Amino acid sequence: MIRALTRPRRRYHRYGDNDPDKLKRYVRKGDVILVDGDQRVSQVIKTLTTSSWSHNGVYIGDELLVRDHPMRAAVQRRFGREAKHLLIEALVEQGVVVSPIVKYIDFNLRICRPYGLHPADLRVLLDDLIGKIGLQYDVKNITDLMRYLLPVHLIPARYREDALHFGSGLATETICSSMTAAAFARIGFPILPEQRDPPSRPRTTKDKIKVALLGRHDPDLYTGMFHARHPTLVVPGDFDLSPYFEIVKFNAIADGNFDYRKMRWTTEVPTVEPTSGES
Repeated sequence: MIRALTRPRRRYHRYGDNDPDKLKRYVRKGDVILVDGDQRVSQVIKTLTTSSWSHNGVYIGDELLVRDHPMRAAVQRRFGREAKHLLIEALVEQGVVVSPIVKYIDFNLRICRPYGLHPADLRVLLDDLIGKIGLQYDVKNITDLMRYLLPVHLIPARYREDALHFGSGLATETICSSMTAAAFARIGFPILPEQRDPPSRPRTTKDKIKVALLGRHDPDLYTGMFHARHPTLVVPGDFDLSPYFEIVKFNAIADGNFDYRKMRWTTEVPTVEPTSGES
C-alpha cells in the first residue's frame, strides 16, 4: 500500500522556479515549509483537505551541528554542506527524518513564519521536533482522512471533534502536520484556534474607569478565550490560512527588485471585454 501511495504522479505542474541560494538566505529556524508533493498520496491529501499543500516540514538549519547531536557525523557525511540547511519532516516510507531543504527545490514551496516567536519558545519548539526523529509514520492517518467526506453537520456537536480525530493515537507514530501542530501547541502558539466567549468575571474599578473613559477595553489585551484544535485535526494548508504565520516570498519579490513591466510575454495578455448590459 505504501509503495502505491508514494508512487509519483504522471503530471506535476510547477508555478515558478525556486532559487536555492535565496531559499537558504531567507528561511529561518522554526519556519514551516509547505510542499506541493508529487506523489499519489499528495493528490489525495490535497483533494480531501481542499488545499494546495500536501506536506510540511519545519526548518532547523544547522541545529544538529551546533548542538553536537549524536546524528551530527552521520548528517555531515550524508549531506555534506547541506547539513547546515536541514528540515524535519515525517515521511510515509521512512518516518520522522531530517532532510536538506534543497530536496524540495523543484517543487512548489511556501514558507510560513510564526509571527513574533520568542527565542526561548523557538528553542522549546526545536527541542520537541528534534526529539521526534526516528518515530514511525502513522499510516492509519491516510485512511482516516476519508472522514473529511462525512456529512459532519449530521453528527451531534459534542461528538464532532472525537469523530474527526485522526490516526492510531500511538505515541510512537506521527504525521507531518500533526507533529508540527503538537510542537507549536507545546509553546502555546496558535495555528487556527477557535475563539470563544470568556467566562464572566467581575470587573475591577480600574477596568470600569477604562471603559467609561475610553469606551472600550484595554487594546493591549485579547478578549475572549481561544480553544486549540487537536493536533491530529491540523493539515498542512492550515499554516497557510493561519493569520498568525507570515508568508515569506523568497523568489521573485524577495529582493524588492521585481518590475512586472520588464516581463516578456509570448503572446498578448488576454483580456475579457464586458458583454452588453454589463458595467
